[in-house]
Amino acid sequence: MTDQTHDQASHAEIDESITSRQEVSGFAAILRTQPFWVFMAILTLGVVMSFVSDVFFTERNMFNITRNFAFFGIMALGMSAVICTAGIDLSVGSLVGLTGIVTGLIMQAGYGIELGFIGCMLTAAAVGLVNGILIAYLKMPPFVVTLGMMSIVVSLARVVSDNKMIYDFGPDMDLFEWIGGESVMGVPNVVWIMIVLTAVFWWVWRYSTWGRWVIAIGGNAQAAKLSGIPVERMIVSVYVVCSLCAGLAAFLFVGYTGSVTNGMGFTWELTVIAATVIGGANLMGGIVFALGAPIGAALIELIRNSLLLAGIPAMWQQFFVGLFLIIAVLLEQIRNRGGK
Repeated sequence: MTDQTHDQASHAEIDESITSRQEVSGFAAILRTQPFWVFMAILTLGVVMSFVSDVFFTERNMFNITRNFAFFGIMALGMSAVICTAGIDLSVGSLVGLTGIVTGLIMQAGYGIELGFIGCMLTAAAVGLVNGILIAYLKMPPFVVTLGMMSIVVSLARVVSDNKMIYDFGPDMDLFEWIGGESVMGVPNVVWIMIVLTAVFWWVWRYSTWGRWVIAIGGNAQAAKLSGIPVERMIVSVYVVCSLCAGLAAFLFVGYTGSVTNGMGFTWELTVIAATVIGGANLMGGIVFALGAPIGAALIELIRNSLLLAGIPAMWQQFFVGLFLIIAVLLEQIRNRGGK
C-alpha cells in the first residue's frame, strides 16, 4: 500500500469514527442516547417525590437543587473531555481545595477579584498541564498520574494555607459572594454559568476542530496519529481544560460558601466522574455528550435531595449513586454489544 493510499485510509477511518460518535439530530437519534434516558429518570423521580414530600417542588428546594448540582456539572463538563480520550482525572476534587485557597489568599491580601480569579485559573492550568505532559509524552497511566497528583495537591493546599480557614476576601468580598451565591431572575448565578459553559461545549463537540480531534483520539488514537492529529498536544489540552473547569467551580463555590479550607472538594472527583459516566461519556473513549455532564450531575443531586426529604439516612446516598453508575455502564455495554 502506498503512503498516499495509507493516508487516505487513515482519514476515512477517522471520519467514520467521528461520524459514528458525534451527537446527531432527530428525535429517533435522541431516543438512543443515554442523556435522554437519564433525563427521563430525573422526571420520573421528580414525579414520585412530588407525592412523597410537599417540600420537594417548593421554590427554595428547587433553587438549592439546581445550585448544588451546577458546581459538579461544571466540573463534569471538563471531565467529559478527559474521559472522551479514555483517560481519567482523580485530582480534580483536591484541586478545588488548592485553587480555592489560592483565590482566598490573593483576595485576603487586598487584591481585587480579577487577580483572585486569574490566580485560581493559572493554578488549575498548571496542575492540568503537568498531568497532561506526564500522560501524553511520558506515557504514564492516567490513573497513576492523577492519583499521585491528588496527593500532591492536598499537601500543597495544606502548606499554602498553613492549615487555616480563609473567610476574609478583601474589598471585593461582597461581589465575590454575589457571583457565587446569589441569583438572576430567580436562577442561581452558578447555574447561568453552567448553562453558558454547556452551550460552549455543545458547539465544541459538534463543530470545532478541537472537538472532532478529541473524539477521534478517543475512538482510535493510533489512527488519529496516522491522520496527522497532534495526539500528544490534544491530550495535554484536555487535562488542562478539565483542571480549568475544576478551578472555575472552586472560584464559584468559595464565593457561595464565603469561606475556604484546604479540605474543600476532597472526594468530589468521585461524584464528578459518576456524573460524567451517568451522563453518557464512555470510559473506553470516543463518545461524549455536552448535555450529559449536567444531566448526570442533576440526577445525583436529585437522588441526594430525595433521600433527605424521604427521611432516608444520608449514609445511603453513595449507595444509590454507585448503583446508578453501575447501571449506566451496564447499559452502555449492552448498547455496544447490540451495535456489533
